[in-house]
Amino acid sequence: MNAKSLAINREEKELKKVSVAEGLTVGKLRRGLETGRVVIPRNAKRIEDTENRDFVLKAIGERTSTKVNVNVGASKDYANLEGEVEKAKIAVKYGADTIMDLSTGGNLDEIRRTILKEVDVPVGTVPIYQAALEKAGGRAVVDMSPDDMFNAVRKQAKDGIDFVTIHAGVNQNSLERLRRSERILDVVSRGGAFLVAWMIHNEQENPFYKEYDYLLEIAKEYDLTLSLGDGMRPGCISDASDRVKYMETIVLGELVKQAREEGVQAMIEGPGHVPLDEIEASVKTIKHITDFAPLYLLGPLVTDVAPGYDHFVSAIGGAVAGLYGADFLCMVSPSEHLALPSVSDIKEGTIVTKIAAHTADLVKEGQRERARYWDDEMAHARKNLDWKRQLEIAINSEEARRIRNSRPSESDACSICGDLCAIKMVKEFLKRE
Repeated sequence: MNAKSLAINREEKELKKVSVAEGLTVGKLRRGLETGRVVIPRNAKRIEDTENRDFVLKAIGERTSTKVNVNVGASKDYANLEGEVEKAKIAVKYGADTIMDLSTGGNLDEIRRTILKEVDVPVGTVPIYQAALEKAGGRAVVDMSPDDMFNAVRKQAKDGIDFVTIHAGVNQNSLERLRRSERILDVVSRGGAFLVAWMIHNEQENPFYKEYDYLLEIAKEYDLTLSLGDGMRPGCISDASDRVKYMETIVLGELVKQAREEGVQAMIEGPGHVPLDEIEASVKTIKHITDFAPLYLLGPLVTDVAPGYDHFVSAIGGAVAGLYGADFLCMVSPSEHLALPSVSDIKEGTIVTKIAAHTADLVKEGQRERARYWDDEMAHARKNLDWKRQLEIAINSEEARRIRNSRPSESDACSICGDLCAIKMVKEFLKRE
């Protein structure tokens, strides 16, 4: 089954539901699926398991609204099932379109399966984490067998996971470019590092690259969307836009083409740390090399010196990346580079990333008119000093209402200007003309 037949076989009700959410015709949505420039992550088994629930289908890619993913997941230091489920729920409440469970501690199966039951949006994972962690001994990562890696993918697909990050572009060729490079931070992708260590120790090619056809068979069986991971992404500003990154991107372009030929949905993951003046070139180059596959970005973070504020750093980069064609932004929390995020970190990071996504939609072909309608509503509400409406349509109504109520004004304006409000003053004088 090729990409075109995949799109044709989509249930019409699915496409209608998504087309309404995106403000696109079914025909345009279908064409996006046919070309592989749009994906709708949804595991066939999960759809069956959630027949009586309102599972929210999400389209990612060309002409669709910019989506937001939020990473949750327990670690060895903080393995709390209830806490991670709460984070996932909070993320969805405040605007996350998808959730990724990146757990590396606790009962991985239980955490993943509980999150799948508790949220009604697509859920993704990085299966190699489980493959590595289930091996015994201190050298667990390099002791994995290829079967361990593929079995982890199949196991999670059986559970109903909708999309998986697979670092298939980390191969001997890109590894050789890494050896020749002058990078400060060699590899910051955890999955990428697992595979680099495995290839060096075992003196073999990355199984996900070498046996990519087998991976496609699994993906096709479960209608699993592949998120082709950027294991060689730059981890600091000085490493951005180097040969290592683009060598991997070339490989990912070849892999996404193979996936489309087999009727498997695939998107591409993009760089982590990129200075502002290189974002346009980075996004456009990745898009062209991969034939405009949906692009999923971590950030990009535009400076390295703001720990504690990396959610803002990421949002700045994400908004600019969205302007030039990025489709999917991965939330970065305030605790990035510092600690496992708390529930409040997840909430704050989600809201800030949602703002970046909307900012991108204001200039995005296919979404500009819908996005600007929201801003126009706010503009009219402000002109009319309609506080009820302003608070209703705010991207975070709770916080806007809290601030408004904490320092009210005696006038019908806000407490910055009171009766000296510019909008109020000019409106009154224009009436006298």
